[in-house]
Amino acid sequence: MPDASAATTTLLKVADLHGWYGESHILHGMNFEIRQGEVVTLLGRNGAGKTTTLRGIMGMLGRAQGSIQFEGHEMCGLASNKIAKHGIAYCPEERGIFASLSVEENLTLPPIVRPGGMTVPEIYEIFPNLLERRRSPGTKLSGGEQQMLAIGRILRTGASLLLFDEPSEGLAPVIVQRIGEVIRTLKAKGFTILLVEQNFRFASTVADRHYVVEHGTVIDMIKNSEIAANADKLHTYLGV
Repeated sequence: MPDASAATTTLLKVADLHGWYGESHILHGMNFEIRQGEVVTLLGRNGAGKTTTLRGIMGMLGRAQGSIQFEGHEMCGLASNKIAKHGIAYCPEERGIFASLSVEENLTLPPIVRPGGMTVPEIYEIFPNLLERRRSPGTKLSGGEQQMLAIGRILRTGASLLLFDEPSEGLAPVIVQRIGEVIRTLKAKGFTILLVEQNFRFASTVADRHYVVEHGTVIDMIKNSEIAANADKLHTYLGV
């Protein structure tokens, strides 16, 4: 279980982050921070820069400038593999599983970069569906099972900060509810999670705070406990 004082410790601080895809300037000075043990969402419409922010944190943009401090260490400018070794893991929207490998092969393939990762049996405890399908190739899994596998395969690495990009996208409501339960379980185990979501209703069931992103910059921060009081403003931001 996480230390009760952990939530007062800033784990990730992003300051004046700019990012480009080729000549296209997408991020225009992102500023936000995440405290240890929190679940925080980046909310915004399509094209706001949410996924680009995750890719920027992971060193996956062709060009980025600004500051990304993780556990007090500067990440901006480092290669993706070095960032991963500091303890950050990324679960992309396209899931990135190996379709021809079995569930268990997918789980054991990612390298352990730091101590403290979960074992395969521990991952199966969180995802009993994967235990039942452990010998099935990725191509035989449902969309929900693929999402569970995509999350499960980064839990062995020892990463303490997990970046999830649209984990509820395209899934049936009952599976979205299950993904929410998983995120709450991971939070209880001490993981810190940065979640990109368009499904605000889902985000509000798992997150502590929400940063609203528009045109590549953060325009507001709303605590989950203050959502009701800010409902009209959120509807304007998100067009929901």
